[in-house]
Amino acid sequence: MGRNPYQGLPDHQFWRRAIERLPMQDVDPVVRSSMILNREHKVATAGSCFAQHISRTLQKNGFNYYISESGDALSSEEAQRRNFGVFSARYGNLYTARQLVQLFDRAYGIFVPTERYWIRGDGRFADPFRPQIEPDGFASVEELERSREEHFSSVRKMFENLDVLVFTLGLTETWRCRSDGAVYPLAPGVVAGELNPDTHEFVNFGVADVVADMNAFVERLLRVNPHARMLVTVSPVPLIATYEDRHVLVSTTYSKAVLRAAAEEVSQRNPMCEYFPSYEIVTGHYTKGEYFETDLRSVKPEGVDHVMRLFMSHYSSERTTHEKAVSALDEELMRESALLNEVVCDEEAIDTDH
Repeated sequence: MGRNPYQGLPDHQFWRRAIERLPMQDVDPVVRSSMILNREHKVATAGSCFAQHISRTLQKNGFNYYISESGDALSSEEAQRRNFGVFSARYGNLYTARQLVQLFDRAYGIFVPTERYWIRGDGRFADPFRPQIEPDGFASVEELERSREEHFSSVRKMFENLDVLVFTLGLTETWRCRSDGAVYPLAPGVVAGELNPDTHEFVNFGVADVVADMNAFVERLLRVNPHARMLVTVSPVPLIATYEDRHVLVSTTYSKAVLRAAAEEVSQRNPMCEYFPSYEIVTGHYTKGEYFETDLRSVKPEGVDHVMRLFMSHYSSERTTHEKAVSALDEELMRESALLNEVVCDEEAIDTDH
């Protein structure tokens, strides 16, 4: 018999040694990391709701979480109410890769969508591309557009000055304008605007779409910031609803499979990108579902903690052992993570009957 090619391979390549025989909290799917963060690096975040846990962890551990749109003139309570500091700029949730690349193009004047505003139920105005960013809405279209231009200035500043962008892919399903392809974080009519089948259409992106959008964004980012790096993750949070005529579980599986496959292709193709397996840490079989709340959608603090421990252990310049990384996490972070309501999530507006 010839030599078994699997003999001598490291433990992490075997299920029994890397999963079955380890306590759940000790499973670590991060084999290597080439991206090391120090306290001087400007780390920006964007993407789905789950990305906010990374920003909180960076801040709690004294790292330079980069905020280019801070609302300094406001009280801390008012700034928080108006969604300053949730992400590095006040763009709200960027659930899809298409949103990310279009944000860049809109900020730099490359793309100007035809749909400028939506009207809310109370008669005030909302930005279609960040419809819940102002909880009280805008009094006029002019006020909305002034805010948008200030926002774009902050977005350009962020892209041009960040060292690392952590982007969390969240969804493949979205709604877009038929005339120019502009995509929205929420369907028209959910919190503002009105759905018009002649104007708007549903789309569900595939792997090739996501890969093309991510590669296009990487090319654009490097054009304005040649030294930028990117950490790509996939949100473990299931879809709150699907517009496809099928079970939400099937749609969730499709969406996460697409995003995970696309993240792999993008990170393999682009040397400045690296994939971090937050999705696998939370949803892996080894957890037996214990990292989800009773709604089977909200991630428990223990699941967030596991993800963040490994993030700090592998990506912090102040590398520690796994045990030290565990004890280094702030108890306050655990308390903050306990309620999903503390995470700003536009998607929650889709299902108000829960």
